[in-house]
Amino acid sequence: MQYLFQGWNARGDERYKDLILDTGTEELGHIEMISTMIARLLDDAPVNEQEKAAEDPVIGAIMGGMNPHHAIVSGLGAMPEGSTGVPWSGGYIVASGNLVADMRANLNAESQGRLQVARLYEMTDDRGVKEMLSFLLARDTMHQNQWIAALKELEKEHGVTVPSTVPKEWEATDFSYDLLNFSEGEESKEGSWTSGKTPDGEGKFGYVKDPQAHGGKQELKSAPSYMHGTPPTKKDKSGIFK
Repeated sequence: MQYLFQGWNARGDERYKDLILDTGTEELGHIEMISTMIARLLDDAPVNEQEKAAEDPVIGAIMGGMNPHHAIVSGLGAMPEGSTGVPWSGGYIVASGNLVADMRANLNAESQGRLQVARLYEMTDDRGVKEMLSFLLARDTMHQNQWIAALKELEKEHGVTVPSTVPKEWEATDFSYDLLNFSEGEESKEGSWTSGKTPDGEGKFGYVKDPQAHGGKQELKSAPSYMHGTPPTKKDKSGIFK
């Protein structure tokens, strides 16, 4: 759904719009594949096969009652839910209208997706399931690479910092390129992110060993009485709260 909404909302270069919608349409096919796999795995499974499957700790936990939805709710079919029965939500969708930001979100999604498919591959010895997962691994390889390729084009044209349209006078540029050290040691200093030219080509990295606060101590005033919050504390003449 993320790809579809990105594509439907895309403005400008039709290449990126088509790329995103091509991938979104393909992913609908992947959902159908996985749904069919789930139904076939659940359909008419003989008792001896169920007992054998239950020896696997993961499958045994499901058959033991942790996730009865497949039998009770969907009649041995797939549902738009996670492995723990939590329904899918549109809240995960990233469709910001900024192609650089969206492509990075897509790359992350495909990276996490391929990681989880690889873990599923390790968890099964079913030849048919492995064959399907092998296909999904391959397609996720393509999707990661296509987003990387698209990002390189977009970053070359629009820059690497999102959004690239922010006027410099809006930004407190004294703080734009320094890594602030809040660790006990200084291991984070030993990286390409603390020295040399920045990827956006507009500055040089710096490292602040002991960052200091800018501004005084902040104290909130009491909330309005109608909020019935904690009453304000008062200090006596010696400065002690009472």
